[in-house]
Amino acid sequence: MAASSSHTPVSVRVQDRQDAFHPQPSDEFVVTPEIKQVSTRALAYMDAGYPVHFTGVAGTGKTSLAFHVAAQLGQPAVLLHGDDEYARSDLVGSEVGYRKSKVVDNFIRSVLKTDEQVKKMWEENRLAKACREGYTLIYDEFTRSRAEANNVLLSILEERILNLPTRSGGGDGYIRVHPDFRAIFTSNTEEYAGTHRTQSALLDRLITIELDYQTRETEIRIAQSRSNISAQKAARIVDIVRAVRSMDGSDDGPSVRAAIVLSRVFSGREEDIEPGNRLFYDACVDVLRPARRSLLDDDNDLRDRIESTVDRILRRPRSASGPPPTGSANGSASGDGSRTPGSADDD
Repeated sequence: MAASSSHTPVSVRVQDRQDAFHPQPSDEFVVTPEIKQVSTRALAYMDAGYPVHFTGVAGTGKTSLAFHVAAQLGQPAVLLHGDDEYARSDLVGSEVGYRKSKVVDNFIRSVLKTDEQVKKMWEENRLAKACREGYTLIYDEFTRSRAEANNVLLSILEERILNLPTRSGGGDGYIRVHPDFRAIFTSNTEEYAGTHRTQSALLDRLITIELDYQTRETEIRIAQSRSNISAQKAARIVDIVRAVRSMDGSDDGPSVRAAIVLSRVFSGREEDIEPGNRLFYDACVDVLRPARRSLLDDDNDLRDRIESTVDRILRRPRSASGPPPTGSANGSASGDGSRTPGSADDD
């Protein structure tokens, strides 16, 4: 059986005793001309001091692309994942207790002098550390956090100042954002469950690049790089995934992540991916069915539709699932705000 490859498209080296890491390029990350163009644009925007925002449906490679771009910057990064329960303090820090110090001076035996001080203790969180040290901020799925928590980003991205009002009494109520500070945001589209509507003031400070599903050629290369499966099998699996994705004409169909799962499961098995392989048909139903659709409903023909799609693809002549034609895509690279094919399997 083939050796299992890493699930993480970008390797991470963690700095000792610091809440930061060094994103490093991975050989498993598939770089296409379209992705190279998107990366070049994103780096150009950040070099000019502007934050970048990758958005799109699940499975279009937003997180993987964010790590890939961060790796090109060659500096430490901090990672935040959007959370509905986040408050401002979870991003920048808060007071966590008190430090008490006492000095007793008995230099003169007959005179006892005591000096006692109580100071509030401050614990700095990742956003504040990134601003102070000049790290790259990767804020993954930031729209899962409430707008009230993300308001702190407004002055950071525009005036380049982090305001810490709770520390103003100690003379450290502001952090001047380091010149090397960079920010990369990712988000699913707003109709996804668990996301919040982002304030216009924040979106106005970001340069947004929309990502679409990858091209057929790219999806085949991704499936191969993550599973060691043959090009012929990868092409058949990708064609099945893309056919099921287009069944309902919606954006919530299976992504390249499903192709990776099927490729990893069947890359080391003796049986071929061919008509009559019951295990493969069942696996396709398990992996490709929408998460919110049940197969137990008597009126649900979902299983039959998926199996018939699988059967149709597998019974095509082998040459039909051969090397992908040039330019077969769901989208193409274009100007800012356009939908550009993604390049990896993360959200």
